[in-house]
Amino acid sequence: MATMRGHLGRIAIIGGTGLGIHLQEELDSGSVEEHALTTPFGEPSAPVITGRIGDSDVALLLRHGIGHRFNPTRVPSRANIFALKMLGCTHVIASGACGSLHESIAPGSVVLCDQIIDRTIHRPRTFFDSAAVHVELADPCCDVMRMWLLDVADMASTHETGTYVCMEGPAFSTRAESRMHQAMGAHIVGMTAMPEARLAREAELAYTLLAMPTDWDCWRETERGSVLEHVIANLECATASTLQLIRNALADTQRLQSEPSLAHSALDLAIFTDSTMIDDTERQRLKPLLDRVL
Repeated sequence: MATMRGHLGRIAIIGGTGLGIHLQEELDSGSVEEHALTTPFGEPSAPVITGRIGDSDVALLLRHGIGHRFNPTRVPSRANIFALKMLGCTHVIASGACGSLHESIAPGSVVLCDQIIDRTIHRPRTFFDSAAVHVELADPCCDVMRMWLLDVADMASTHETGTYVCMEGPAFSTRAESRMHQAMGAHIVGMTAMPEARLAREAELAYTLLAMPTDWDCWRETERGSVLEHVIANLECATASTLQLIRNALADTQRLQSEPSLAHSALDLAIFTDSTMIDDTERQRLKPLLDRVL
């Protein structure tokens, strides 16, 4: 387990295949370990790679697995977040490609999301199947982490706020759905932030979402070419912007060490079930999550 420095343990980075590979190249070669973990919710989407980038202890996880084998609905989010908790992570940087729903958010930029709308319907969204646990999620993305990233962001290509609507997929939106997402107040649309952000809160992990717009979705009827053509063409540029932001942030983690996230105490008032009714088997099964509060 990573050594705790103030409020900071290990920083997890969840990304797509491209970003994950680039980040592995950033690791100090003498620090790299591969962890093939099993959790109460099965195996994570890929072995977790831990090591150091500069002075920061990090854990890297490919959300879609090696070879991008999991579609968004099949990503084992519970196993992924649980595995990161097992490895002593306290903070999560999540990244992912998305479509822009707003004229001012161009492909290749980075959006530091502050809000998420969940439109998924087929994904398990809690660890606590045998208890009533109600975490607060008014602000799903950690403000401490957002400010930490904004301190080093290139503001010419970074949007400091944004609402991400998470759709089920795996097909992209119809034009009517795209316009509906705009009407809901969303700025970008993707398929991966939920239930990941919700589970991170249940695990008391501070979570921030770096959204990487690669296309204009399909609301922009004047746009030439297909959505998929734009995604493929712009993905490398979007990944490069996000990679540079993460590099810059990891060079100075003082803010994370000194400022606690609200997520770190998310379970303090959230467990409604009488603790005597949570049996020893369940306590042991969810030990990394429940140890602090039970």
